[in-house]
Amino acid sequence: MGVNRNSAGKSHLPVSNRSATKVPRRHFLKATMATTVFIGAGSKSLSAQTTAEIPKRELGRTGEKVSIVGVGGYHVGSPEEQDGIRIIRTAIDRGINFLDNSWDYHDGGSEIRMGKALRDGYRDKVFLMTKIDGRNKQSGAKQIDESLKRLQTDHVDLMQFHEIIRMEDPDRIFAEHSAMEAMLEAKKAGKVRYIGFTGHKDPAIHLRMLETARRHQFHFDTVQMPLNVMDAHFRSFEHQVLPVLVKEGIGVLGMKSMGGGIILESKAVTPVECLHYAMNLPTSVVITGMDKMSVLDQAIQAAATFKPMTKELVAALLKKTEQYAMEGKFEKFKTDTRFDATAQHPEWLG
Repeated sequence: MGVNRNSAGKSHLPVSNRSATKVPRRHFLKATMATTVFIGAGSKSLSAQTTAEIPKRELGRTGEKVSIVGVGGYHVGSPEEQDGIRIIRTAIDRGINFLDNSWDYHDGGSEIRMGKALRDGYRDKVFLMTKIDGRNKQSGAKQIDESLKRLQTDHVDLMQFHEIIRMEDPDRIFAEHSAMEAMLEAKKAGKVRYIGFTGHKDPAIHLRMLETARRHQFHFDTVQMPLNVMDAHFRSFEHQVLPVLVKEGIGVLGMKSMGGGIILESKAVTPVECLHYAMNLPTSVVITGMDKMSVLDQAIQAAATFKPMTKELVAALLKKTEQYAMEGKFEKFKTDTRFDATAQHPEWLG
């Protein structure tokens, strides 16, 4: 696959066992944050709980604790197989427990490689996530089973609907005979523990997905989206979507902290600054690509050295990135379809 990644009618679906909370349409988040972030009144803070070198945070309402940094599934499929396996196992050995993947990464190659890496007891040490592209029940069920086979496991901890990047995607996910039906059946069968969705295009689409779920009385466990120093200035997921997730107790999976490396081309920020900025938001985990050991070392350094950032430091980062962020020049995934794998392969949607 040639994608360069770092990564309304009434439904007949059964509902989740949680009732959704209605959220005002006015969504906002202050650009700067206090030194400790809280998820709603009466909840625990996101102050990191350190195990070994890598701090851990709660994943929304699930009760799970995940490492503050996670291994991106696309990039581990890029080097030679043994190198990719070594990166995954080394990350786990050093305290990272969150693994990202997708049914379509490297035409399934990333899942196959991760499945091999998780042999010999490694599967029990991780919170394993993957994603499917299917929109109807048939394609969704097929991709779920294929992912499990490739990953050599009888279940994943989290399965997400991948690339919710079109305004009609929420309707397709929640329609009759949809992929959501396949997902809920997989959850009932013990193949899937938690359910989420991802997208990188426009915060309005994320909000529509959440609103559609609310209408169907369904509560997502997680949402994955771009969170970085440029996003704060352009089509901002941080400003528009993040407050909703925090209010509803949905686990926040941050991605594209460096925009697939494009943000670094601005020369305005360093990789560690990018990771620290995303970690300073109320993210449960910041997923980042690791295609070589030096990049893994960089991510672990960022996690181990992270401290809640002062308002002044956040403001300084935002000020020096503002001039580069306008019009999404360094967030091409928001404006360019070449980053949309399902646009290049519509047959994956079913």
